[in-house]
Amino acid sequence: MKLQLASAAAALMALSIGSALSADLAPLNSDTEKDRIDWSQVEAKFGPFPKLPDGTKAGAVSKTLTNEYWRSLGEGYKSLGDRVSVPVVYQAAQSEGDQLGQLTIAEGLVTQGYNVLLVSPQTDSNLQPIMEQAKAANVPVVNVNDAVIPQAEHYVGNLQRDNGLRVAKWFIKNRPNGGKVAIVEGQAGVYAAVQRTDGFKTTITEAGKFEVVASVPGNWDRQTSYDAATNILQQHPDLIGFYANNDGMALGIVEAVKAAGLQDKVAVFGTDGISDAYDASIRAGELTGTVDSFPVLTGEVALDTALRLVAGQKLPRVVATPQALITKDNADRYSGAGAAVRKALLEDAAAGN
Repeated sequence: MKLQLASAAAALMALSIGSALSADLAPLNSDTEKDRIDWSQVEAKFGPFPKLPDGTKAGAVSKTLTNEYWRSLGEGYKSLGDRVSVPVVYQAAQSEGDQLGQLTIAEGLVTQGYNVLLVSPQTDSNLQPIMEQAKAANVPVVNVNDAVIPQAEHYVGNLQRDNGLRVAKWFIKNRPNGGKVAIVEGQAGVYAAVQRTDGFKTTITEAGKFEVVASVPGNWDRQTSYDAATNILQQHPDLIGFYANNDGMALGIVEAVKAAGLQDKVAVFGTDGISDAYDASIRAGELTGTVDSFPVLTGEVALDTALRLVAGQKLPRVVATPQALITKDNADRYSGAGAAVRKALLEDAAAGN
């Protein structure tokens, strides 16, 4: 089985290299791409939602539906799709490690005649082969958050490095004496995990009073992160905080901190803003905070972007979606997914936050 997976991975890599060499665009770095627009400015620059060709339908493929973030992203797709009468088929791989299964789903959506494809890849390379297939079928592809396909012509998502940076700034402000901190990373090599980790590590190290004593993979998994945090706390009982690349891992860390009896000493932050992070942890005082990237709104913005492409609009390569550092102090302002949250985020954008 391992040999088969290795052979498949090698085949995917070969396809990836071939696709990358044939691309006209420079490899995409969604955090630094200059051809970008903020989500809040799209309508002002490109006008109201356009008229679409009759029968327009959208296909979307995600990492997995076992993670609430990706289910919420699908809610955003459905919400806008219902409002503009565009059917959206949303599918996902069985797990976050099923790279070939996700590629098979994406290939099927292209061959089934969808007018646009929205993809959230499991890694930066596993869906790259779909780009040439979609291009040949004249189907626009929008890379939606997290992993980044270097060949992608369009990307919708938040600034990944900023997730970690915001958490580091909280520690710098709220723990002025510094101390030992640790990072539990997502899947090794995935763009979002690399950027989030770097944003935190670089920012907090430059502050001068903090030491990153561990930075270990949690593979987006709650149990793996619990085990990693348990080991780190045994080695560093004077640790003052953790940053996890997503909320599922952060909730596993919270359990490890509680088991060690250190909940009053160790701050724990996650990323994504899932409901469990808000309700079961932040409001209860167990999880210190999360960087919410508002997946429902991201889904709406991504589908809006995709359908504008179908209508022939020439949008920037990157549409940046919002994020906010959530703690107990501001959780009520940002919780939910309706008009009140959109209003708060538009206020943030106008204020430059």
